[in-house]
Amino acid sequence: MRKALRLRRLSRPHDDRYLFVPLDHSVSDGPVVPRDRWQDLVHAVVLGGADAIIVHKGRVRTIDPAVLGGCALIVHLSAGTAHMSDVNAKVLVGEVDEALRLGADAVSVHVNIGSDTESRQLTDLGTVAAACDSWNVPLVVMAYARGPRIVDPKDPALLAHVVNIAADLGADIVKTNLADDMTEVVASCPIPVIVAGGPASAHSLAGHARVAMDAGCAGLAVGRRVFTSPAPMHLVAELASIVHAPTDASLIHALTATLENR
Repeated sequence: MRKALRLRRLSRPHDDRYLFVPLDHSVSDGPVVPRDRWQDLVHAVVLGGADAIIVHKGRVRTIDPAVLGGCALIVHLSAGTAHMSDVNAKVLVGEVDEALRLGADAVSVHVNIGSDTESRQLTDLGTVAAACDSWNVPLVVMAYARGPRIVDPKDPALLAHVVNIAADLGADIVKTNLADDMTEVVASCPIPVIVAGGPASAHSLAGHARVAMDAGCAGLAVGRRVFTSPAPMHLVAELASIVHAPTDASLIHALTATLENR
């Protein structure tokens, strides 16, 4: 029951759809924004309608809890930097009980299938999943096909395998790349699949989001394209409107309720 309540907090409208904004890039790549802009960025993301922000444990201490409001907190437990000899390697730098003491609603870990350290990352995933089960904490797994043996990281069959690894090892929600045919990936997986924002390209982020949602994805986790935007609040609001757009069934229910109340 406690895990169900925490999972419910990860979707502000409680529609089992998710818009997460990862702001953990300061470990992997360097500062997200200058110090004097950090609080404004968090405010913008929350006011825009993000369901959760994702940060490392130390960064949590820089956020006023009152700022988050209805926005959930996910503490990321994996780390690796762009300066490592193997940029696809990830190690655990936090624990589930530590995240709970900081007020986390969920935790996340990163796994690169196909990397030279895949076995270590899978072991770490198993360890975190067991702790999440003990503490009734939702687990978000960022699972990608990355490494020297990966030919096409967006191959649907490969990504179907990747997301099912996350599901089988204990994830509640899995984040991955948008495949060439995402419907195949989503249809294969027993847990909600959300997609990364992807690199900036000729395609708009809104268009990217619509493709993902039309394919049956449960939402998005977009970080870099949000915090580098000149108007992050408006961008998050646009994405939230796409992710949480009413389905035909919910529209019918809303119309029925309106008519019954007349």
